Amino acid sequence: MPDPPVYPLRFEPVYKEKVWGGRRLERFGRALPGDAAARIGESWEICDLDATSASGGGGEAAHSVVANGSLRGSTIGEVTARYGPALVGRLETGEGFPLLIKYLDAMENLSVQVHPSAEYAVAHADAHLKSEAWYVVDAEPGSAIWKGIREGTTPDVFRAAIESGDRARIESLMIRVPVRPGDCHYLPSGTCHALGEGVFVAEVQTPSDTTFRVYDWGRTDRELHVEQAMQCMAFGPAEVESCERRSHVAGMFTTVTRLVLCEHFRIEKVRMSEGYEQEIPYDQPTIWMVLEGGGTIETGNGAEAVDFERGQTLLVPAAMDEAKVRLAADTSWLEVTFPQALPERIA
Repeated sequence: MPDPPVYPLRFEPVYKEKVWGGRRLERFGRALPGDAAARIGESWEICDLDATSASGGGGEAAHSVVANGSLRGSTIGEVTARYGPALVGRLETGEGFPLLIKYLDAMENLSVQVHPSAEYAVAHADAHLKSEAWYVVDAEPGSAIWKGIREGTTPDVFRAAIESGDRARIESLMIRVPVRPGDCHYLPSGTCHALGEGVFVAEVQTPSDTTFRVYDWGRTDRELHVEQAMQCMAFGPAEVESCERRSHVAGMFTTVTRLVLCEHFRIEKVRMSEGYEQEIPYDQPTIWMVLEGGGTIETGNGAEAVDFERGQTLLVPAAMDEAKVRLAADTSWLEVTFPQALPERIA
């Protein structure tokens, strides 16, 4: 008997309690684990990792489980193996789905940290590149992130500041960037960075959990990795201008804004008007992180229609060239695609 047709997939969120976390995901209608004191820092929306770091994901494997439709209860790996190109198109998925999709809720500053450089990852089999982008969903007035080291700062000067434990001295060597909702920042692996308190972001990243903490804002109960971080760190401002160059395409009922284009992923913000209906013109898997509104995707392949709403994340399969989306309200979402799967669209 043939497999039933594939359809847009939602997954059970994987929540991570963090010392710096909060509960703003409840504003998305999420029923978070624990009581009001439980600090949920991360929601892993789509993940496919055979292992995580003890200080990051907790050390165990992390494989998303389908939450809707006939495939409910299947892992993302099982669905990929079952449907192959119908789900993932031309993507290479031999080591798992090639992105990790999250929400981060920072009620306190995250650690000052760095992810492995390409050179470090080649030399250390247990370290993996982690290039990421943050889209600011919400931010308290005056909020900021830190992104890169100030020009002229040498490794010796930065190491001395870290060893001093002097917060003001460390901050003075980093580049503080004020943020507001709608901002998007690309952080290639090797960039020293920190997410600031009061900032709630959608995070798109390569599938790695390797993080080296440099400074933890006076917290003393978490491990630091200064030696590893110093081997990976790029000194000077993050060189991301070309990746963050925005572009806009606007029509009467829809607007598409490109936020980030790098070798690993493309992020666009899509806005559509209530009542509008449009074909979904993909031939590769596409991730939607729904920020506002909602609607219905009619698959066009015999599968049941899939409703979606604010706060949900969907994986839209590659083989849905007759699908249509119909909006029940003014709606916006982040649309994540793969440049390597569709090179003719890169501009």
